[in-house]
Amino acid sequence: MENDVLAMLMVGGFFLLLITGIPVGISLAVSGLVCGYLGFGPGLFNLLPARVYGVVTNYTLLALPLFIFMGVMLEKSRLAEDLLETIGLAMGGLRGGMALAIILVGVLMGASSGIVGATVVTAGLIALRPLIKRGYDHGVSCGVICASGTLGQIIPPSLVLILLADIMGESVGTLFAAALFPGLLLSGLFVLYVLGLGLLAPKTVPAIPQDERQALSRGELAKRLVKVVLPPIGLVIAVLGSIIGGVAAPTEAASLGAFGSALLALASGRLSWNVLRQVSRATLSTSAMVFFILICSQPFSLSFRGLGGEHMVQEMFAFVPGGLEGQILFLMLILFVLGFFLEWIEISYIALPMFLPIFASAGVDMTWIAILVAVNLQTSFLTPPFGWALFFLKGVAPPEIITGDIYRGVVPFIMIQLVGLSMLFFFPGIATWLPNAIGW
Repeated sequence: MENDVLAMLMVGGFFLLLITGIPVGISLAVSGLVCGYLGFGPGLFNLLPARVYGVVTNYTLLALPLFIFMGVMLEKSRLAEDLLETIGLAMGGLRGGMALAIILVGVLMGASSGIVGATVVTAGLIALRPLIKRGYDHGVSCGVICASGTLGQIIPPSLVLILLADIMGESVGTLFAAALFPGLLLSGLFVLYVLGLGLLAPKTVPAIPQDERQALSRGELAKRLVKVVLPPIGLVIAVLGSIIGGVAAPTEAASLGAFGSALLALASGRLSWNVLRQVSRATLSTSAMVFFILICSQPFSLSFRGLGGEHMVQEMFAFVPGGLEGQILFLMLILFVLGFFLEWIEISYIALPMFLPIFASAGVDMTWIAILVAVNLQTSFLTPPFGWALFFLKGVAPPEIITGDIYRGVVPFIMIQLVGLSMLFFFPGIATWLPNAIGW
């Protein structure tokens, strides 16, 4: 059988296994091993042990469990809950003030951990019922919570950025610096949307009643802001500042963040053996899932390259009109469509290795491409029917919230993310200015 036919069968076989309910990692490994063996026999896999060893000994990837620990600690110790309540009270006088508070907490949680599930579940448990009780539109409430939770995928430190750095051979610190302004841009667009709703559709985002806000004096509120909000901000500055400033490598900064989150929990009196056990268990299970997929993706990528899949993709891209810009737009379209059906980690380790050599050989700024991909992958958490943020929120939503409310609520935010992606495409300096200014 021709190798290019086997390469196509391998990709098709993977999707077939995935549709039948086989776990992602096993689908990757089985399709890659079977088609690779049919094409080259066992000789192709002489390099496989070295590839697997390279994954498990990758020093940069050590940052993954450390950042996961950091985010889960903030969730389990209820520090994120305090953040949301305090900022919500501070901004409650504005129309849409509670929604703005959720966005700001999403920024802080994203900059503290980069874990979508932790932010969406925490905000869903704490804020969804109060939002509905105060008269917020069901769709707006769900959309704000889901969209704010996804900010952790673009605002550094982000698990997506760490894995993209590994896939694309870029520095983690460079991608962190490049993602900072795009992440803040998206956050600003979310804020503008909520403020616009407050002006144009005030009934959908009412302010907190004045008598409820007056239950806490300004002095008490100021003390609470200093006590609750400043420590996480300090932790974020310490982690990101040490990376961008060149003081520490991402892995070292991740260890600082994990230790700092434990200290914050200890200072708040909420660090116990039970909390530590829950955090350690959640960190282990999440990290094991990520590394299992990484290891299983090795035979798939090895077989795809060995069967000449890269050349097949290059020939396909040659027919795309518009030259290099057209090819980049075509890649963005493919990733966006795949986001309706696949998780970001599957897209990263299946689709990206097929396309990236084309842009690398063309001399495109791979840092810019990486941030475009990261923003695009962020939408995969929101796009129905398989957006993970939608599942996370549905799992903790009260009975009066139906799936249609969640879908209706995320559509405007998907459009906003596409606007942000377009701005990043037409103005690459949004992503490249800071790394260039630092000298990376």
